Amino acid sequence: KGIWVSLLSLATNETSYCLPLNKRPKEPGENKIKPVNKKVKPKTPKMKERESADSSLKSQSILTQVMDKGRFQKLAATLSLSAGQSLELRCKGSNVTWNYPSYLDTFKDSRLSIKQLDRYGQLILANSTAADTGEYSCWLQLCNGNKCRKDETKTGSTYIFFTDKEELFVPTPSYFEIVYLNPDKPAVIPCRVTTPSAKVTLHREFPAEEIETDGTDIIYDVKKGFVYQHPTSDHKGIVYCKAESHGAPQISIKYHLLYVEVPKGPPSATIAASSNRAEVSDRVHVICTALGEPDVDVNFRWQYPGQESERPVIIQNFWRLINRGTGHTIRISKSILLVEDFEARDAGNYICIAQNLQGETTVATTVELN
Repeated sequence: KGIWVSLLSLATNETSYCLPLNKRPKEPGENKIKPVNKKVKPKTPKMKERESADSSLKSQSILTQVMDKGRFQKLAATLSLSAGQSLELRCKGSNVTWNYPSYLDTFKDSRLSIKQLDRYGQLILANSTAADTGEYSCWLQLCNGNKCRKDETKTGSTYIFFTDKEELFVPTPSYFEIVYLNPDKPAVIPCRVTTPSAKVTLHREFPAEEIETDGTDIIYDVKKGFVYQHPTSDHKGIVYCKAESHGAPQISIKYHLLYVEVPKGPPSATIAASSNRAEVSDRVHVICTALGEPDVDVNFRWQYPGQESERPVIIQNFWRLINRGTGHTIRISKSILLVEDFEARDAGNYICIAQNLQGETTVATTVELN
């Protein structure tokens, strides 16, 4: 869409002065015209106006909604539609990437269709439900060979509420969720609503009471839920949300708030073998254990004596949450390497590398042949 720019054209008014014949001659310098303090709007050079228009275009969203009869509508920060309506969005560009509620991918929902056409990307969502409530965004990809990056000047985003009076809260696949309270970052109780005007309150299950949201330490964000800005161990427990909107109140699922206090960094790892000396044909297992934050995954890698000769071993990984008392919760991750029918080639060093987003820790132990 173009931008119409009108240029102001200024005309100069000329004034004529006549000297009557019956008047006396003026003295030298007496007939000077006094300047008039008239404000005149200056012309703006065309080049600068064009630059201003270009700048405005760069800040425009490339995301539009397709309406009925081929009409298009620019999208604001939020949009409310009734559940059951179909949605079509378009994003200008020949190489567009989309972002939308992740569960549509998780369940490979056939209601969602995404296509890339010559001049725009297209997203169609048929028979919408309250669960489709969330952020929908797109951006243009700039590619050089196999490497692509996001064009920050050509993006579009909107948060869409699919309102349903029977589903005031955005449905979730489970009836119970764990929320980790970390003193270093805000925690979110994700009881999002489908109707932005709904009144939402937060409640503790035991003792039964409403939790005050003062707008400072605990705030409600209609796109996220309740946000604990500075979580402490006093906030732990089981909570739920209540919503009201022109009818009977509705209750959300329950959220178990667990307080976490584990130093950030690479996993704290240990390693131990069932025995450091083994006989031929013995069954030997080596256990690598890592401690870390409850919501941080730990990956394990092994190096062992028979690896180069492709000696078959069994490796099992698992994790669980441990309450250390005083409300502190940690995650224990374990990797077990099992060697059946121990042989001479199995003797040597067993090395475990435990890795998370912060880094990796390497530990080792030795198993010898008797």
